[in-house]
Amino acid sequence: MGKHVIVTGGAGYIGSHTIIELLEKTDYHVISIDNFSNSTEQTYERVENISKKNFTKLNIDLCDLEKLTTALYSFDDIVGVIHFAAFKSVGESTEDPLKYYHNNIGSLVNMLKICEQKQIQHFIFSSSCSVYGNTKALPVTEETPLQKAASPYGYTKQVGEEMLAEFCAAKPFLKSIALRYFNPVGAHMSGLNGELSSNKPSNLVPIITQTAAGKNSLTVHGNDYDTRDGTCIRDYVHVSDIADAHLKALEFLVSGKAKHPYSVYNLGTGNGVSVLEAIIAFEKVTGQKLNYTIGKRRAGDVVEIYSNSSKAQKDLGWTPKLALMI
Repeated sequence: MGKHVIVTGGAGYIGSHTIIELLEKTDYHVISIDNFSNSTEQTYERVENISKKNFTKLNIDLCDLEKLTTALYSFDDIVGVIHFAAFKSVGESTEDPLKYYHNNIGSLVNMLKICEQKQIQHFIFSSSCSVYGNTKALPVTEETPLQKAASPYGYTKQVGEEMLAEFCAAKPFLKSIALRYFNPVGAHMSGLNGELSSNKPSNLVPIITQTAAGKNSLTVHGNDYDTRDGTCIRDYVHVSDIADAHLKALEFLVSGKAKHPYSVYNLGTGNGVSVLEAIIAFEKVTGQKLNYTIGKRRAGDVVEIYSNSSKAQKDLGWTPKLALMI
């Protein structure tokens, strides 16, 4: 029947791009789990149109362990789990923290229980640069001390990483990697799959493109930060590069190259770009001026963050191939 890989949040932005990579570049059978709380089933149609392959789709809330266990009961030979499923809006997390604690932490707990039940040996966790908080040490490396998270969302990623580290230490059958993404952007090279949340987007680049299409309004959240132009600085990394890193991380685990039960890796370009610089870059490339307003600072936003990803290059053989045209 072949070996399976579970992808949670597979109808989401990064999850769907990673499924495409798995279908096109490996022989694994993909089991995607998503309850479409912030995605749509049409994403699966795009994935299958691009890859020309089918995969298993389960509509389940990961916080429901009984349904999750029942749905996965008949699947054997599961090589690993790639766990994307989580709420990710920084702003919403500050307004409704319990929603984020329940979903993001509870779903991870249940997936680790599934790993123990079925003795799944490899786990890749979707983490975030938000774990670093407002650090002054830039660029950040994996050894940079974590500061207090600036948002409940960021805190759920800190907790998730700690859970994984402790679980792997206690359960030697499992090896795991946490991939700390910086700011994912872009779309598949086919142009057929990109970031299309069923809710209003909170990330800069989809807001920019929707503003250009007349579907949204663009507010720059603060221009009085201690940065070169007063706006927040981020490290924008292409979603296809991030998807590629998941395949490399899975192969690293499966091949037995991982020396430690639990490891973390940064995924970024190392290039910090401000909000205004990203807007100007879009205007330059498209020739279209954007109407935007300067608003107040947004709760939960880190001032400045960008990555040193040399560890991922050394261990996983990963380097980003695409970048913003600044």
